[in-house]
Amino acid sequence: MATYFVRPRLLFLLLALSAVRGLGAGLGINYGQLADNIPTPSRVSVMLQSLNVSRLKLYDSNPKVLLAFSNSNVEFIVGIGNEYLQDMADQVKAKNWVQQNLQPYLAQTKITCISVGNEVFMSNDTQLWSNLLPAMKMLYTTLVDLGLDKQVIVTTAHPYTIIGKSFPPSSGTFRQDIIEYMHAILDFHSQTKSPFLINAYPFFAYKDSPTQIPLDYVLFQPNQGTTDPNTNLHYDNMLYAQVDAVYSAIKAVGYTDVEVKISETGWPSKGDPNEVGSTLQNAELYHKNLLKRIQKKEGTPAKPSVPLDIYVFALFNENLKPGATSERNYGLFYPDGTPVYNIGLQGNVSGVQDNVSGVQDNVPGVIYSSASNIKALSTFFSLVIFVIAYLIHA
Repeated sequence: MATYFVRPRLLFLLLALSAVRGLGAGLGINYGQLADNIPTPSRVSVMLQSLNVSRLKLYDSNPKVLLAFSNSNVEFIVGIGNEYLQDMADQVKAKNWVQQNLQPYLAQTKITCISVGNEVFMSNDTQLWSNLLPAMKMLYTTLVDLGLDKQVIVTTAHPYTIIGKSFPPSSGTFRQDIIEYMHAILDFHSQTKSPFLINAYPFFAYKDSPTQIPLDYVLFQPNQGTTDPNTNLHYDNMLYAQVDAVYSAIKAVGYTDVEVKISETGWPSKGDPNEVGSTLQNAELYHKNLLKRIQKKEGTPAKPSVPLDIYVFALFNENLKPGATSERNYGLFYPDGTPVYNIGLQGNVSGVQDNVSGVQDNVPGVIYSSASNIKALSTFFSLVIFVIAYLIHA
């Protein structure tokens, strides 16, 4: 039997590159496209697959994006805008939507979820509130009829403002004006085994009360934390406290079998003068520390055995988003593909040529970076294959 060995320096390089590439594993990212200067989907596809980012959430069902990620391992949540909720409650229109926007891509693109509407209860439009669940039910029925319900689930993403009381977490409750709607939606989740999605931003709480909420507590930095007097559970960060408050609100209306997932969380790298805490340094700390938590696959104090499923907002800074300056500065990457800050996950898509055919372009120059700033060349995969072949035949 032949004996093989790897030179120490070469072994270190291989292990380092493998570890760095693994940083993206398990990381979900919201892929917003309200911009006129972000890369084409084919370029984004190459970048994200090179970084091993395996989960993306869209706010629509953009066919260019779904085609660009054909035959990849990237898992998608696709969205339906609030303006289509009334239509989706109609059997014919719901079926047409599924057959036109979902079914053609399922053979090659991994679409696992439809998020119906976005932050519906942020609006004061009670008609919109009433349209939400019928749309969810009709889309689910359509999936059942087409034999797709085991492959694709149906849910919706809620704003954290649906919570009326959040502290202590064990006393979390929904707003009184939406209790009826929440009960019906949770019944749907319970029956279909689909998750309850929440958009949770500790940044907003800190911005509104910077003198009362410790910055370290919202940034996952070392701090004294807080203890729930009812359960004696200790919280060292606000995000986990927010999630457990949602679990408590769900339990308060009679459900214990619905899993909570974070469909959005993030921190802006820039903001208006009144947006306290919106700095590049804070954004870097928030995301870097959050990524460490994701890698640990840990649960919250109240649900320690249920690893939190988290989607970060957002992939790029989006220059066409309305509102405060912060709204256009939540991105992990600038439009040219360079990182806004280093959280151990960096990429560059500037070297990728567009490909209108939907076939992936040649692999671009991609920068892999860890805390120690390890860099790999765009020929990473070829290099690894070459080295393995060399070692086997040496």
